[in-house]
Amino acid sequence: MPELPETETMARDLDRFVSGTRIDTMTVTRPDVLREVSKAVFRKRVIGATIVRCWRRAKLVVLDLSTGDRIAVQPRFTGALLIDSGQLAESQRRYSTLAFTLSDGRKLHYRDVRRLGTVSLMSPARWEEYSGALGIEPLDPTFDSAYLSGLVRGSRQAIKKLIMDQRQLVGVGNIYANEALWDARIDPSRTAEKLKPAEIATLRDAIVEVLNRAVEARGTSIRDYVDSTGERGGFGPHLSAYGREGLPCERCRARLIGTHAIDGRATVLCARCQS
Repeated sequence: MPELPETETMARDLDRFVSGTRIDTMTVTRPDVLREVSKAVFRKRVIGATIVRCWRRAKLVVLDLSTGDRIAVQPRFTGALLIDSGQLAESQRRYSTLAFTLSDGRKLHYRDVRRLGTVSLMSPARWEEYSGALGIEPLDPTFDSAYLSGLVRGSRQAIKKLIMDQRQLVGVGNIYANEALWDARIDPSRTAEKLKPAEIATLRDAIVEVLNRAVEARGTSIRDYVDSTGERGGFGPHLSAYGREGLPCERCRARLIGTHAIDGRATVLCARCQS
């Protein structure tokens, strides 16, 4: 967390609210979140640059700068990019690790309570190398059932682990893997290569549908996730599997079960519906 819907929400907000502004100054209070460059080099390459575009790649929020550099933010568990026009609550600013002062007087904070997220500055060549090692975007039209079939073919991994592998398919984390597999009625522990063509097609559609619905709801707030204005996501009440261990299945009313057997991550499923 955050996964694709949450980082997509952050990126869209930032593109709307800060694209076209210049970075006049910056303050780094916790340099341990920086990657690829030192604090001094980061300041030198960022101050004076204009934010041209904000977008998402995988679970990253990407800020394209007028210099050609890209700031890539990976929020992980407790990271958030918050726009401060002078009204941001002190509780939201308390864990700011770095802040950009923009040309219109506002600030853009990267807040991270546990400091497990990262902020990288990459040249165009370095970005191409980094991005090229990531998998396909699930909301890209080229991600169809044939593509997913190619991923599962010959894979002996559990299907849940495979669709969470960012080298294969980006943006899907534990929340939406649980949801998509519940929607598709597939046991998360099933060996990927044993899925039938019809199941693969159903799973592909379930992945795309649940991600799109979560983007519409501006993400899921389980604990720390907030959007760029500090508001929580609205998809939580629509979860059918994740976080519902012990509750009735919404389809068959059997009790949902929980396990950590797949890669040590919390998995929730209906033993009756998912096979």
